[in-house]
Amino acid sequence: MKQTQKLRPVNKIPKEIRLPDERISVWSLVLLGVGLLSFVLLLIGREHSAFAELCNRSIGAALRAVLAFLTNVLPFSLAEFLILMLPLFLVLLIRYAIKHKSRNWRCVLSYTVSLVSIASLFFSVFVWTCGMGYHTPTLSERLSLADEAVSADELADTAHKLIEEMEPYLSDVRYTESGASVMPYSLTQMNQKLIVSYKTLAGQHPFIQTHRSRLKPVLLSVPMSYAHFTGFYTFFTGEANLNVDFPAYTLPFTAAHELAHGRGIARENEANFMAFLACVHSEDAYIRYCGYLNLLEYVLSALYDADISENKGLYYGVIDTLDARAWGELVAYSAFFDKYRDTTISEISGAVNDSYLKANGTEEGEKSYGLVVNLAVSYYKNR
Repeated sequence: MKQTQKLRPVNKIPKEIRLPDERISVWSLVLLGVGLLSFVLLLIGREHSAFAELCNRSIGAALRAVLAFLTNVLPFSLAEFLILMLPLFLVLLIRYAIKHKSRNWRCVLSYTVSLVSIASLFFSVFVWTCGMGYHTPTLSERLSLADEAVSADELADTAHKLIEEMEPYLSDVRYTESGASVMPYSLTQMNQKLIVSYKTLAGQHPFIQTHRSRLKPVLLSVPMSYAHFTGFYTFFTGEANLNVDFPAYTLPFTAAHELAHGRGIARENEANFMAFLACVHSEDAYIRYCGYLNLLEYVLSALYDADISENKGLYYGVIDTLDARAWGELVAYSAFFDKYRDTTISEISGAVNDSYLKANGTEEGEKSYGLVVNLAVSYYKNR
């Protein structure tokens, strides 16, 4: 009898030699859909500030609080760790793609869609944690302040008032031989004091979000100094990251600035002014001192530029009234910053940050940080 060989059933092919799944996953499609929806809503928010405010104070506030809660347990900056690991992640992604996802065009397509969907997720998180915040009503509208160009005389008057209000706290500050002040507590204690300050402000202004957040000292603070970054808020981890290489008197103000971002204040000049309010509403004398002196620096810088053009000599008149201890602090800071003043990396980082701010509707770019003086002048005129 003739023997016949039976065909081996297809479903018996060992798993190890089967082709990988070439289908686009449902999760990828969901993330892409969420990203598209977020983009559309962002466009609506750009045109309607009330809608942006609603999103920022509802979904945005909830997401920022959740991210901060999840990362508070970590004593280090998760954002810094992820950024440092990014080159390794990219290498692993490329290696995996070459080894497992390059057999045919369907594999390449499904893998590409997966990567794009992950990018879409990050974009969506940005829209809800930060993006909408750039299009909410301005802080000047919320606080009934006039945000307009100011004269040299107005700047000089504001500087005098800042000096006058700062002077009572100078006796509580300890200085080193170089003139730099010493922060009398740890970063953890400073963080707690600023949280209390923001809670006080939130009682006065309902648009300020309240939640517990933890400042994260950056390990690579010295490289950050060369890039002229004193701190940064990471939207995808909800962390306020602090450059601890900078002098002590800058830390409370910078920390309060980054904490403001984590509370829905996206624009840089507004985060600066909110940092000032948070510092001067603190019950701690050193934090108040830092708030007044940091804002005074912005006002003095603007006054110097305005005074040169108007040739009034107001700048030096203000400097003459500044206490020697506060002036020594500024001299010490200038000496510290000399080695970082002109660096290539600062030019690159500045250009990137400028482009980022302009892309999010801040026409002034990096110059927007200094626009805090307009709010300061209006604030003291109202008082």
